[in-house]
Amino acid sequence: MRASFIYLLVLAMAALPASPARAIDRPPFYKVFQFPPDKIPRIDGDASDWSIVPDDYVIGLDQLVNDANIRDQPDPKKLDVKVKVGWVKGLNRLYFLYEAYKDYWDFSQPGLHNDIFELVVDGDHSGGKFIARWRPDPSVPEFDAFFAMQGVTAQNYHIFTPALNKDWCMAWGPQQWLKELPYANHACQYNFKPGEGGKLTLEFYITPFDLASPDGPAKSTESQLTENKIIGLSWAIMDYRGPQTENHAFWNLASDADKFAPPGTPGASRTTLAGHMMYGDASLLRDFKLMPLEAKFVKPFEAKWTFKVVDMGQRRVAFQDQSVGQITSWHWDFGDGSSSTEQNPQHIYKAPGNYVVVLDIEGPAGQSRFSRVWDVTVK
Repeated sequence: MRASFIYLLVLAMAALPASPARAIDRPPFYKVFQFPPDKIPRIDGDASDWSIVPDDYVIGLDQLVNDANIRDQPDPKKLDVKVKVGWVKGLNRLYFLYEAYKDYWDFSQPGLHNDIFELVVDGDHSGGKFIARWRPDPSVPEFDAFFAMQGVTAQNYHIFTPALNKDWCMAWGPQQWLKELPYANHACQYNFKPGEGGKLTLEFYITPFDLASPDGPAKSTESQLTENKIIGLSWAIMDYRGPQTENHAFWNLASDADKFAPPGTPGASRTTLAGHMMYGDASLLRDFKLMPLEAKFVKPFEAKWTFKVVDMGQRRVAFQDQSVGQITSWHWDFGDGSSSTEQNPQHIYKAPGNYVVVLDIEGPAGQSRFSRVWDVTVK
């Protein structure tokens, strides 16, 4: 279906006069909001959990290009979409809030013909093609390549908006466990019927994988989500308007780098056609940055630390200060009668045991203490 659509799209755009695509003021990266651990959004279709997300995290339809006609302007009376993306430190999950108004929702058929929020994620920002159609060795049968490479290094989700009598999304690849708990969850609220207009609210999370093995999660590698990390992410809105299979617009957030357009593509269509191909080429995704906590959620002064046993034979432990605020002094009590005033000390325990380790800090804001009880264990 996609191959024929792209071919028809090229022919149609060839007939258009060469004109620049609609100018879009895009940032160097889009921001992923960090939820505090006590404010993780509940996946229930209620957007109120997202009210703490500032407006500058919202990505609207004004950031998308319509591949079917690059000169189109978004018409909010027909389609209006707002997306927020979040994450939680310590969880390798990406949370999404998708709020959309449409004057015509198309979702009565059991197959792929459905209004769709198509999402592609590349958790380690490695780029490259990840669908069988673009397998590196054309002599390999496409269906064999489907099981070998599809969705392995980046993942594609066709999320049905809404899903009526069908699964909530098509995870495009053999890794069907990607769309099930604990790796994904979803909830949707709407009050319209097929062919009617109205607002849809969709909440979900997914787990990105650096390597998503067809053999299951035990042989896969989750993407590690950390503060200030850049990931590859993009989406498209497939806007159907009737029963004809190809009768849809493809509103696209993906890259406008025309160097990715196929040879011979008409100049006026290079940008949009290249972006359209984001469904299977992670090099076309946008940069998204996993942001630190907003200042209002950070305590101004707090002791915090972690540790790592760097040599169990010597019982050597490295301690790392993670305190926040202006600090003038540190005092570590290692739990064995020894102490240190270094910020990030190392300590060798003389005897095996479970230790209570305490860090006291001082600064202009006062004092703070943080202890771990028996976390530090050496043998």
